[in-house]
This record gives sequence, structure tokens and C-alpha cells, in this order.
Amino acid sequence: MCIRDSVTIANARAFEEIEYLKARLEEENNYLRQEVSEALGATNIVGTSPGLTKVLQQTQLVAPTDAAALVTGESGTGKELVARAIHESSQRRDHALIKVNCGAVPELLFESEFFGHVKGAFTGAVKDKPGRFELADKGSIFLDEIGEIPLAMQAKLLRVLQEGELERVGDTVTRKVDVRLIAATNRDLLKEVEAGRFRQDLFYRLSVFPIEIPPLRKRPEDVAPLALHFIDQASRRMNRSSPRISQATMKQLEAHDWPGNVRELQNAVERAIILSQGGPIRFDLPQTSSLSSPDRPNTNHPTTILTRDELKAQEKESIVAALRQSNGRVFGPNGAAGILAMKPTTLASRIKKLGIDRSTI
Repeated sequence: MCIRDSVTIANARAFEEIEYLKARLEEENNYLRQEVSEALGATNIVGTSPGLTKVLQQTQLVAPTDAAALVTGESGTGKELVARAIHESSQRRDHALIKVNCGAVPELLFESEFFGHVKGAFTGAVKDKPGRFELADKGSIFLDEIGEIPLAMQAKLLRVLQEGELERVGDTVTRKVDVRLIAATNRDLLKEVEAGRFRQDLFYRLSVFPIEIPPLRKRPEDVAPLALHFIDQASRRMNRSSPRISQATMKQLEAHDWPGNVRELQNAVERAIILSQGGPIRFDLPQTSSLSSPDRPNTNHPTTILTRDELKAQEKESIVAALRQSNGRVFGPNGAAGILAMKPTTLASRIKKLGIDRSTI
């Protein structure tokens, strides 16, 4: 081989390496911009109840290790905050915490989203793109709603977690990754395993250190400090003085069931501040019965068992109803996300995944 050929090959390899680094930096910059935007509205973990204290103790125990953690709890309890606390207290805190909402990823794009793809791997793959696991190298990855991952993808995820190796879609190069996994779900994964919808080996790989966050109705002593925290936070964000809250109003908050948990309380506080107009803060909370609590089932009516398709249809109907009530708005205190006690980004993802056309609502 002549010197000119060697130089040409070396230049080609250098070009490929530069293109790879450019693609990775571009993805990291996009991700970090999103992280900064979300962090502006992020909150600390607030509360002193025994249930929350136990969660914080477990967080501090597992954080210094590289063990996988599975955070469970109802929607709105703050699973992402616990995942962030684990990462920030770990030796990986100087590297990225990459988040993936598995419930918002289309089934056909899971592999590309997790592991990346090379140019030409499929229609629309116009350039190389590193996946979320590569972006999380030396850091942590947070897989929210992990129960939504399809069975076929679960086997590939298990291999990456066990071997620390992955291949991009359409590529033959095996890449090493060093990633700490934190997963979260509001489902009972053991029941999903029994039903054949979740791999048993993956479940045991994920749940090395399980952390369960109790719902807000089981820790009423946390309602007052949370409400005061959200009042101060929202007032500063809206450039208003913090409104007064009476003992009677605080008792009203503590007596509420909060089916949407901490997220519902935060949304209720923001609505109340907007309506307060400088006077004392008041809450117009929907009537809730103790029988409506998941911990206190209503024995007067038999539970209806729904299929997954029926659950999706029911979810779609609820989202459409909320969009109609909010005149198509997703964001904001009077938007559909506030009505449903959901994160606006999560709701936007569900709207897209369920194929809801907002222009027709």
C-alpha cells in the first residue's frame, strides 16, 4: 500500500470520528438545553413524614453504589426527584443524568432512542445519532414508566445492562458503555411479570434496590410544608408577594385525598395564587370521598376490569375532555395538564402517542 493510500484511509477514519463526535455533541447540547429548561421549575424533596424520611434514607444508602434502583409509586409522587437525588449524591454526579420517558417513545423507535443509529439505517436516518445510553456514559440513565417497554425491547435492554455493550441500529460496531440505571414505574411489575408482559430476569435486574414512595394521602403531615413551598415558589415565579394562608385553609388541604399527589397540590397552589388577586389564598377543591382512595376501595360497586386497549381508549377520552375544557391549551395553570394533574411534557407526549388531533377539538 502506498503512502497516499494510507493517508487517504487515515483521513477517512478521522472524518468518521469527527462526524461521530459532532453528532454526539449535538445530541448532548440539545439534551442539556432541555434539562436546563426543566430544572428552572424543578423542586427539592420537601416533607418530614416517616414515609418520606424512609425514602430519603434509602436514597442516601443506594446513591454511593452503582446498584440499579427501582423507584415505584403513584403518578405525581415525585419519582423523578428521587432519581435525581440518587444521581446527585452519587460519584457520577459530575456526568449527565439522561432521562427517557418510555411511555412517550413510539414502539418502533425504542431501539434507536436507546442505542442510536447510523446514517441510512432506516428511512429518515440522515446522519449518525448516538442513543441515550451513549449520552449517559459514565453517568446515570433514568428510565421513567419502564413498564411501557415492549417485550422484544426488554431482552435487548437486559443485554446492555448485563454486558455494558450496545450496537447502534444498522451498525456492526460494538460500543462499551458505563451507565448506572435508575428506573421508575407506577405499575406493579410483579403482576406484569405474572401476566407475561414483563420479563422476570429484567425485573430482578432492575429491582436490586427498590424504593417505594408513599402517596400524599398517606403522609398528610407533608401537605403543609409542600403547600408553603409551592406558594413561595409560584409567587416568586409570578413576581407576586406570597399570599396569606389561613389555618382553616391549611386544614382543608390536609383533609383532601390528593389523588394526583404532589403534582396535583402544586397545580392547585398555582391556580389559587392566580385567583387570589393579592388577598388570602383560597382553594376550590373537588369533592373527594374516602371511598375513592385506592387504599379504601368502594365495596358497593364491583371493580370493572379493563383490557389495555380499553384503558388506552379511556385515557384518550379523558385527555380529549380536558383539552376541550381548556380550549385546546396544554400548558399553563388552566391548561389540560393542570386539569389532569400531569406534567405538560408528559401530556404532550401522550397526545402524540394516542394520535389526538388538537385542531379538531
